[in-house]
Parts: sequence; structure tokens; C-alpha cells
Amino acid sequence: MIKKILVANRGEIACRVFSTAKRMGIATVAVYSDADADALHVQMADEAVNIGPAASSESYLVIDKIIQACADTGADAVHPGYGFLSENSNFRDALDAANIRFIGPGKHAIESMGDKITSKLIAEKAGVNCIPGYTDVVRDADHAVEISADLGYPVMLKASAGGGGKGMRVAWDEADCRDGFERATNEARSSFGDTRIFIEKYIQQPRHIEIQVMADSHGNVIYLGERECSIQRRHQKVIEEAPSPFLDEATRKKMGEQSCSLARAVDYQSAGTVEFIADADMNFYFLEMNTRLQVEHPVTELVTGQDLVEMMIRVAAGEQLSITQSEVTLTGWALESRVYAEDPFRNFMPSIGRLSGYREPQGEGVRVDSGVYEGGEVSMHYDPMISKLITYGGTRIEAIDLMVDALDAYYIRGVNHNISFLNALMVHPRFVAGELTTNFIAEEFPDGFNADLVAQNNPAIAVVVAAAVHQEYRERSALISGQSKGHQYDVPSDWVVLASGVETPVTTLLTEQGFSVAIDKQDYAVETDWSLGQPLFKASINGQQISVQVERDGSSYKLFSRGAEINALVLSPKAAQLNKLMLEKVPADLSKYLLSPMPGMLVTLAVKVGDQVKAGEELAVVEAMKMENSLRASQDGIVAKISTEIGDSLMVDQVIMEFS
Repeated sequence: MIKKILVANRGEIACRVFSTAKRMGIATVAVYSDADADALHVQMADEAVNIGPAASSESYLVIDKIIQACADTGADAVHPGYGFLSENSNFRDALDAANIRFIGPGKHAIESMGDKITSKLIAEKAGVNCIPGYTDVVRDADHAVEISADLGYPVMLKASAGGGGKGMRVAWDEADCRDGFERATNEARSSFGDTRIFIEKYIQQPRHIEIQVMADSHGNVIYLGERECSIQRRHQKVIEEAPSPFLDEATRKKMGEQSCSLARAVDYQSAGTVEFIADADMNFYFLEMNTRLQVEHPVTELVTGQDLVEMMIRVAAGEQLSITQSEVTLTGWALESRVYAEDPFRNFMPSIGRLSGYREPQGEGVRVDSGVYEGGEVSMHYDPMISKLITYGGTRIEAIDLMVDALDAYYIRGVNHNISFLNALMVHPRFVAGELTTNFIAEEFPDGFNADLVAQNNPAIAVVVAAAVHQEYRERSALISGQSKGHQYDVPSDWVVLASGVETPVTTLLTEQGFSVAIDKQDYAVETDWSLGQPLFKASINGQQISVQVERDGSSYKLFSRGAEINALVLSPKAAQLNKLMLEKVPADLSKYLLSPMPGMLVTLAVKVGDQVKAGEELAVVEAMKMENSLRASQDGIVAKISTEIGDSLMVDQVIMEFS
């Protein structure tokens, strides 16, 4: 058996591997960059080795430094996690040469499946359904247009070495094709050092369904059901679940058997995932095979009862799989939400900073795989994932209900995050019905996300919570010492709550169990043990269990619940009358500036001072997290001043250029 595992990764996946290794009695080693010196994965490991500066190209991606860390600590095996070196065959070679076990597949599987062109040719030979397309390398933009015209639009341009949504563009016409070829090539060069692009027919109204396979060195290959990964934004997964609400047993079996055939074709050993696109008629087509552990592996673990990391470790140690295909069962339902440090109100731009407040949800059926802690930092150098929130229930509806409650209870402050957006997806009627495609987010949120638009089952709940919290603060104010005799503060019970543009008169009283709130002859009994200062208001309101996050600023409250963010102002009736007379502050006109919408690097300036620009014209390209973001003119104008240079590191809202 393996004695000491070094995880060549960081964040939540390193923590995840450490937890299983420790349960198995295996010693652990973390590697870390200068930026990660205080990271959670470093604290969890038995030993930790610094491998260089913050930039991953100088630390986590340097093979020699990983090998040296193994030598220095005596680690006899390496788990690569996902990303970084997890699908790098040169890394596998280096470990083999150093007589260190790689907890993953062999070199042939990594190389052949890591190249999307080669993998498709092997899949076709193995009898796996494949999407029509051009599987050779596209020479240039003109060649891309020629191929796309033959296939018929829409088409998908994809980097051969791509992954994680990088180097992918959908083209609906020739103009899209030319622009998409340039963008995909640039992202492929930046992310993978490989500019090869190929083209496939784009399947409309598609569902993204993947099969988890596991194989050992004794010729045994099994599949452990499927995961539905259709909820995506810009080709990156947001919510995953197992099983799929779409598949029937016959299609599941076909997909699983084809996945195992592909694994056998490349002598696969370890955990791997075969990804498919399925259309509305349940036809399915091979996309790619990921030769590593997937981000979303926990949902498979929960419905199968298997620890995939442990299986990977045992396979790497030469053991046979402990179960056969007939022993694989799918029980219950699991959902995973990817919690990111990003701002859904600013087109999901990455957010960085220190976690000034952080509390994970707990309870039966709730699992959080994270790599952060309160006081820790979300760095600009790496992926903005904070954690993966997973829930498990007997049915899909039970898992959804648990997820909604868990998201409500997930407290994160110090960085922007996407929890409101995740909850809005969870409560969306179309999601609840299981009517999913990879276009779901684009179709349901075509103009971006606005939490104020999320419908609440009972809008009065927010008013009741705001009134109850405000009453408690006023009651405390009445206890302040040193009040003049005869002028003590008398706590009123009548208030006006202004929320979402609606004024609601309320009467609020303290009770033994909590509060009694009356709204328009409707009484709300609020039973709670909430106390001042707690950010999460948990209560039973007329028998309904609720969790609402509350932030207070004087008489103003920000409430987070069920995907909505509600601003409530609680005033006395007299103050509410005077509030109507207040002038509205008009925001500054920033239309004559091009501002950076995210932290990132300026990689392209398409204009110069004096140029006339038209609405929709590209002005600059900012790269963030290895993704290129094209910034375009919102209206016609003339470039009056350029305040930045190519290569500059930009902050959010930094002025790039000014227009006259």
C-alpha cells in the first residue's frame, strides 16, 4: 500500500484528497506557492513544501519542483487533483522516472484522450457515438469558414488541448466563425500552449451528460452512473446532479457500456469521465474524456456510496476494484453547486479579497468541500472557486429543498459571491421540472442576473423578518443607561417597512417565543432564538422554517433569501412620510469612460487616441483567469484619452480609456 501521498494541487481538491488519505492511514504532503502559505490545504497536511512564487507557471506547474518535494519528504505517490498537471503526460513520465506512483491513468490514456482530435478518432473506432465534424487541425480563419459552411451553422470551434470552457466558441455565421477562431486560438495558446483548433457541428438544445468510469490494472472496468451537467455558463459547469432527470435505464446502460469500451481502448486505469452531449430525442454523442477526477465527483459518491478518491488510491497501489458492475447501485439524488468568488451583478466578474466572514451550512444531507476559512484570502492568481456545496436526499425534490436551505445558510463576506444566483437557479420552475439544456442560463437570464427579479413564494416574509430584527434592535436601544428621568426611550410597535418600492405598515410585538408581526390584519407568529449580531435569522414563521441572512446599517437592512437580495428600510410612520420628500441621488455619468469590469490583464488595445468608434466595436481585451473578455463600445464616440497600456494589471472599474 502507498505510505505517503503528495497532492500536486491546492484548494478544495487538495483538502478532499487529504481527508480520504488520512482516513486510510496514509501520510500526506502539501505543496504551496508563496500566495498559499496560509491556505487550508497546507494546514491539513502532515507536511508542507513551498514550491515557489504565486504564479502557477513558477510553482504548481513546475514538474521538477514537485518531484523534488517528493524526494525531500519521501512521498511515494502523487495525486494530481484536477487542473494544473493532472493531465500532463510529461508529469507522468517524470514521476515514473523517479519511481513515484501517479494516482491516475497511464501515459497513453492521458495523451490520447487529452487531444480532442485523437480522442474522437479512437472513440469512433471503439464504437462510441460521435458528433459530425472536422477532426483534423484547422489551418486558419479562412479554412474555419470553409469547413463551417460545409457542416452548416451553428458550429463549435474547440481547442484540441482545451478544457474548462477555455478555447471554445460557438459560431452562428461567418463573422462569428472568424472572430471565434481568433479568440479560441488565443485562449488555447494562453492556457495550454497549443493553438490547434477543430470544428464540430453544434447540437442545439443539448444536455451535457457524463459517465463516471473506474478501471484497474487487472482489466476490470465499470461505470458508476451518470452526472447531469447541463447548467453551464460560458461552457463552465455551475450545477451538477446525479442521476440525470433525463435518462432512462436503457440509455444509461448504452452510455455506460460505450464509456467502458473507450476506457478499454486506451488501457485505462483509475477514475475517468466520458462526457456526452444528448439531444431532445435522447441521441447522445461523445465530447471528450477527462483523464482525472472531476470537480463534480461528490454527487456520484453520494448516490453510489463509493469513495472515488479511495478507489483511485487502491487502483494505483495495484489492487483490483472491490465491486463489479452488477454491484453498482444508484440510490437517492445528489446536487452540487459551485460556489465562486464572483459578482453575478457585474456579469460574473471574479472577486478577490479576504474572507471577513465565513460560515458553512451544516446538517444531515449537506456536504461542503472547501479549501478556505474565515480570515483566509481568495487570491487573484488562481481559480475563484470557494467551495462545492453538495446535498443529498431520497428524491430530486428533497435534494433541491436541502440545497435551497443550505444556500440560504451559507454566510460569506469580504468577497462577492454567486450564492444568490445559485439559489435563483434552484428555485426556478424550469430547473425544478428538470427541463434542462446547456442554454438554460442564457435563455432564462438573457440580460444578466438581477436578484430583485427573483419571485418569492411569500414576499411578506422579508417584511416580517426586517420588522422583527428592527424591533429587537430598538428594544436594546431602550436599555441604554444614563437616560434622563422622564425622557426614557419608549419603544414603538408601529413601523413602515419600505422594500422593493412598496410601503408596508406593520405592528411588531415581542413574545415569549419571539415576535408577533401584524400586516394588514394578517398575523405572523415568529418563533426564533435569534439574538443581536447573528448574521443568520433562523425562525419558524406561522410554521414555515426560514433562514434569512441579514445585514444592518442603521434602519436599513439587506436580506438574502431564496436567491433574492432585498433592501428594506424600517421607519416610523412619521419618518416614512418625510422620506417621500427626500431627493434621489442621481448616479454619476460614466458613459464616456471604458472601465475594466474585472481584475485582469490588458492584452489588447484595438484603438488609439483620435479614432472614431461605433457602438459594438471592440475596444480592448482583458484576460482574467485565462479567459479573454472582449470590451466593446456601448455607443458611437471618439477616443479622447487612453489611460492604460498593454500588459497593465487592471483593477475593477479602473479607467481604460475616455471618449469625447
